[in-house]
Amino acid sequence: MYPLRRESDGAGDAGGMSLALWIGKDGQIQEQYNARPKVGVCMRVGTMFPRSYRAQDWWQTTQITEILEEKENYVRFRTNNSIYEWWTPE
Repeated sequence: MYPLRRESDGAGDAGGMSLALWIGKDGQIQEQYNARPKVGVCMRVGTMFPRSYRAQDWWQTTQITEILEEKENYVRFRTNNSIYEWWTPE
C-alpha cells in the first residue's frame, strides 16, 4: 500500500499502485511501476482497478520540482503547486 497525501488539505489516495509518469525523449508517456517520487515525474497513487462510483480510483500529482526530505520509506516533495508526502509500509 502506497499512501500519498497533500499537506495543505490532506487530499490524496492510497493503494497498491505507485506509478511515475513522464514524457520521454520520443514525446511518448513513459511509466515506471512501484516507483518512488523523483524530480521530473508526476506520481499516480491508488488502484489500477475501479473501486466504485462513490470513490476515486487514484490521485495524480503535477510534475515534481524538488525533493524536500527523503528517507528509506518516506519522501516529502514539492510539485508545481503543492507539497506532498509519499511513504511505503515498513
